[in-house]
Amino acid sequence: MAEYTLVIGNRNYSTWSLRGWLVARMAGIEFDEIVIPLDEPTTKEAIARHSPSGWVPVLKHRGNTIWDSLAIAEYFAELRPGLCPRDAMARAAARSVSAEMHSGFQALRNTMAMNIRARFAPRPMTEDVRAEIARIEGLWRDCRTRFAATAARDDGFLFGAPSIADAMFAPVVTRFASYGVALAEDSRRYCAAVIALPAMQEWIEGASREPWALPQYDP
Repeated sequence: MAEYTLVIGNRNYSTWSLRGWLVARMAGIEFDEIVIPLDEPTTKEAIARHSPSGWVPVLKHRGNTIWDSLAIAEYFAELRPGLCPRDAMARAAARSVSAEMHSGFQALRNTMAMNIRARFAPRPMTEDVRAEIARIEGLWRDCRTRFAATAARDDGFLFGAPSIADAMFAPVVTRFASYGVALAEDSRRYCAAVIALPAMQEWIEGASREPWALPQYDP
């Protein structure tokens, strides 16, 4: 049995689970995994056994419970400092974009639910959704221009090396693929770098093998 246990929802649909799980993989943490299928009659009761908030993901470690993806990410960052940029200004920017992703982009979330297995036909976008996509691309471009270019290593991620900020945007990357969103060339390169992460490939493969389907989110 591992020292850590991570409770998550369906890989195909649970954006917050992906964020917490991906940071754990980036940190090189070994953990046991409990998957609770979402939107089933037993889901609420099953999650309540682990989560004081009633949401996933939840991390259990040494008798303690940490909930919320960003809190889990920060906890891992204290154990594995490489998850955040070393430079103070870059680290502040990483926290800023992570927090904005954590609390914002409601129009995009409501219009484009994460569904990794699906490929949707192009659909009209509201002005709010277009504005949020433009904001996300602008954030990515700013981080890459200001910080990745001067990082000790640049593997194509927002701050050069993979970080919490990339995990926070990973579900958006899958949404853009599922809904065929037209992106600028630099954004496409960034999305390709995220998708190519071995941990992302593992998550995507796991999503493809899940037996559960939620019709309200499928084409």
